[in-house]
Amino acid sequence: MENKSHAFWAGLFTIALSLAIAATVFWFNVDRTVRVPYDLIARTNVTGLYPDAAVRYRGLDVGKVQSIGFDRTHPGQILIRILVDQGAPITRSTFGSLGFQGVTGIAFVQLDDTGRDLSPLPSSTKAIAQIPMHPSLFDQLQQRGEVLVRELELVAQSANALMSPDMRAQLQATAASLQQAADGVTALSKQVQPAVAGLPTTMRELNRTMASADTLLRPNGPVVENLNKAGAAAAQIGTTLDALNARVQYDTLPRFNTLATDVGDASRTLKDVAGDVGRNPRSLLFGSPGSAPGPGEPGFVWPGAAAGSQAAAGSQ
Repeated sequence: MENKSHAFWAGLFTIALSLAIAATVFWFNVDRTVRVPYDLIARTNVTGLYPDAAVRYRGLDVGKVQSIGFDRTHPGQILIRILVDQGAPITRSTFGSLGFQGVTGIAFVQLDDTGRDLSPLPSSTKAIAQIPMHPSLFDQLQQRGEVLVRELELVAQSANALMSPDMRAQLQATAASLQQAADGVTALSKQVQPAVAGLPTTMRELNRTMASADTLLRPNGPVVENLNKAGAAAAQIGTTLDALNARVQYDTLPRFNTLATDVGDASRTLKDVAGDVGRNPRSLLFGSPGSAPGPGEPGFVWPGAAAGSQAAAGSQ
């Protein structure tokens, strides 16, 4: 009887422990996030998208796909019901597109925002808001497939024209010219190699020359000392010339001016003497005659009377 009671309690404990483990697993696995439903309106293919696929807002997980189905009111239009976290910034300018995970082909919903209208987009189970679905990259490629094919045809035609016999001949001539240029560069490099080999020696000689020039041009070097001596000598010569100029200006020139004045006076006197001798040569022997008596002086004769007396004497 006692063994049966122990077995009963052991079984009851096992059942209670199993229920507790199941409740703990359910508690930790249950999703308590409050999500808001939205309908994505798609008019393109949704290949690779399945229920429970991820919904991401600019790369961040914000929900999952609940269901995918046709819109009965608009043939050819697909309704994708998504559940989005209540805190996701869904606005009136939010749109959706399909994204693909690597090379697996599994699609997910990528939400983004154009930023034109940042007012929140309200939604609830009674009034589900709709979000437009933009074409994915593959849909855009499919829509532009014909244009791409035509452009590829044009590229192929251009390539055929480029590979015409004339163009091939020109390309061959260009390749030959390039080969000749490469050969010329090779020959030039061989000619330059001796000069390049002599560059270290030239650089050493140049360094020595620069060192010598640096030694000569130092503040205490011989060149600078000679230049300083030459400058001092030039300064002394300038001082001497200044003194000589001052002496000539203030001492010699006044004397020369006086001598020139005396010479001028003597020349004028000599000129006067020469004039007197020319007019009266007897003055050299007998001296210069005295001055004629003036009116009222003894011996003064009026010029007219002297002429009349001389004429009367002549008639007698």
